[in-house]
Formats: sequence, C-alpha cells, structure tokens
Amino acid sequence: MTKYTDIGVETHGHVGLIEIRKPPLNFFDVALINQIADALEEFDNNIEIRASVLAAQGKAFCAGANFGDPARQEQEERAKSDPASNLPINHLYVQAVRIFRNKKPIVAAIHGAAIGGGLGLAVSADFRVACPEARFSANFTKLGFHPGFGLTATLPELIGKNNAELMFYTSRRVTGEEAYRWGLANVLVPQDQVRAEAMKLAQEIAECSPLGLVSTRATMRAGLADRVLAATNHELAEQTKLRATEDFKEGVKATAERRVANFKGR
Repeated sequence: MTKYTDIGVETHGHVGLIEIRKPPLNFFDVALINQIADALEEFDNNIEIRASVLAAQGKAFCAGANFGDPARQEQEERAKSDPASNLPINHLYVQAVRIFRNKKPIVAAIHGAAIGGGLGLAVSADFRVACPEARFSANFTKLGFHPGFGLTATLPELIGKNNAELMFYTSRRVTGEEAYRWGLANVLVPQDQVRAEAMKLAQEIAECSPLGLVSTRATMRAGLADRVLAATNHELAEQTKLRATEDFKEGVKATAERRVANFKGR
C-alpha cells in the first residue's frame, strides 16, 4: 500500500479502515484530503474490500480547516490581491470531489466534533455512527464565511433543506442525540463503542455481494459527485469574495478567542 503520513490504513477481512492521525483536532489540508481519496481509491481497486470505515485519533473527528494556522493566514492575505493564490483551496475541493467518486460504501465513526469542512467529510460517507459527545457544526457563517466542501448540496439531501438552513444560519453545534433524530447520524452508541459499532456496520454491509453493492450504490448516488463538483465551484467563488472582508478576519479572530464576533457587514 502507498505510504501515508496523515492517515493509517488497515484491512480487516472485507473491511478497510482509514484512521485520520493529526490529533488532537485533526485539522485538514490538501494533503490529508488527498490521502483519504487515495486510500479510498486503493480500496476500490482491491477486490477483497467491500466497505470501509473512516475514523480518527484524538479529541475531534475533524475540526475542519485551521484558520489560525500562520501559513494559512499568509495565504488569506495573498488571496486579497492575487485570486490565483486561492488554488490550494480549490485543489482541496478537487480532492474532496474524488472522495465522492469512490465506489464502495463508507461508514464514518464520529467520536467527537465534526466541524466545518470536517462536517463535509463526515457527510461524504454513506453512514455515520455517533455518540452523545459528538458535535456536528456548519460554523461557516460564524466565521463570516460561506459553507464549503459541497455541504450546500449534501447536507439538505441528508437532513432536509430546512434543517440544513438551520445549521447554516445559526452555526450552532448539533449534539449526537439531535443528529440521530435528524438522520445525520444513523447509529448512536456510547463514545467508547463508536469505532467498534462502525466496524460492525461495515462488516454487515461486507457480507453482501460486492458486485451488487457497487451496482446499487452507483444507482443510489448517481450524479452526486457532479452535484458536489458544481456546489464546490460555487462555494469557492463565494468564499473567495468573503475571505477578503473585514468580517471574515473578525470571525476567525473571535472564534480563536472564543467570544461573540463584532460583525460590521463589510
């Protein structure tokens, strides 16, 4: 198998396991999303693998993008004067679309927070196993930003348009119990059982015919990757505009300082 730096990849019978290894918060970047897409591609090409589990080390499942990262802040500054410097973010969404093009079912094990793009990653899976301590948040508007990672296409399909709007407009953190009621989580178990339960669900899927699974999933997810591609193209355009605003800078600062932002609308 390919050597990975940010993830661990294992096989357990007919189930593949991908573990994000950037604790404690598992912030993502292009490299991480690329490695997850590569691992899923390997599973697609491995006739023995019929389903996979996406899990994570540390406190959070994935806390999204690290806007407090100095390298990222430098990129944001360049973005204001040079639109071409947004290419790394664009490239991240290219990798994200690759995840949606994989052929076999994925179960995400959400033991902690899935925030922003981390929520987008969780929603890219077919199913989510969560716990009461899990938190799901599309916190983009609290950052002075626009949702990304294809969430404007995927989240309404999963939990309904109005619940998606509620998450987008409030940036609130949805608990594991609420996520389960909405259908954002398919299974709710105690925190220490999340990964085992995700593996159990993947193994149940893997008992089915591999050809039947791939065929049925292709039918059920027909056009999804293309809808995500169109969504990320639009999301990126909106994010690029908002990244240049005073409110975005204030939103990032307020989030880092754990206070309510003082937005000005400019």
